[in-house]
Amino acid sequence: MKTSRLLTSLSIVALMAASSAALAQQKTLYVAGYGGSFEKTIRDEVIPTFEKENGVKVEYVAGNSTDTLAKLQAQKGNQQIDVAIVDDGPMYQAIQLGFCGKLEGLPADLYDTARFKDDRAVAIGIVATGLMYNTKVFKEKGWAPPTSWNDLKDTKYAKQLVIPPINNTYGLEALVMLSKMNGGGETNVDSGFKIFKEQINPNVLAYEPSPGKMTELFQSGQAVIAVWGTGRVQSFANTGFPVDFVYPKEGAATLLTTACPINKPNASPLAASFVKMLLDPKIQLVMLKDYGYGPVLKSLVIPPELGKMAPIGERAAKLYNPDWTVINEKREEWTKRWNREVER
Repeated sequence: MKTSRLLTSLSIVALMAASSAALAQQKTLYVAGYGGSFEKTIRDEVIPTFEKENGVKVEYVAGNSTDTLAKLQAQKGNQQIDVAIVDDGPMYQAIQLGFCGKLEGLPADLYDTARFKDDRAVAIGIVATGLMYNTKVFKEKGWAPPTSWNDLKDTKYAKQLVIPPINNTYGLEALVMLSKMNGGGETNVDSGFKIFKEQINPNVLAYEPSPGKMTELFQSGQAVIAVWGTGRVQSFANTGFPVDFVYPKEGAATLLTTACPINKPNASPLAASFVKMLLDPKIQLVMLKDYGYGPVLKSLVIPPELGKMAPIGERAAKLYNPDWTVINEKREEWTKRWNREVER
């Protein structure tokens, strides 16, 4: 009898321990998103308030969009991530693969471009992909600021140009824009590959995916011009470094920063809450100030001093929206070709 009672007591203790462990697990929310200055903004401006309001611990997992998508694919059937923050191209793939849960109660004043099919994801900021240059160096050398995607071919930038590789949205959109300007586009990128291989490659110092390394190359004086996005350039300029962003005359490309709650058994409702917090007007203004994101809320009043670089108003209306349905079907093929022909 005593043995039976002892086993019962032990069973209860074990159940309580298991219950406590499960509760502790539910009280940690795993958010996967960009590193660098974006991570700092999320850690400083979003996570502390969210943790306090919801009694939850947020663990932030930094990585670029392709890294995060690869993690979701590797964890299929046993997802550890609760929220994914990635570029729009990989987000379309994540939705297609069934990784994203449905978002309820999104703001009514979202721009149409911010909405995804069935509200499986939402854009939290609008970025323009274009050109960044060192204003101080250009002034000292008497160079006019760049105005065109064709400026990437200018021989005076030999070994001073940095471009993210094609597995990064910035590099991929540069390929699409150069193809589009030369009789092609998403369905035919041959001209873009030819230009990169023959005319741009001699100028390239590095095909650099890391935001930290990109800024280091500029700070060391090795790089003076790059392909990058308004968000990255704004945050770099906020440090006091003399850089500016150029919307090429042929058009800058749209890059949406997007977020979705991960679809999995016993998904925490806090995942959707975290995504919706990123749409709060105060956070949208923080993203604009710290990171140069064009807001996704129509009703948001933007202070003039915050709208100098971000794609808002007419600048946003003129952005070129890539066809991600076509791109995602071809992306693996293009990446292999890029590694074979361009970045060797």
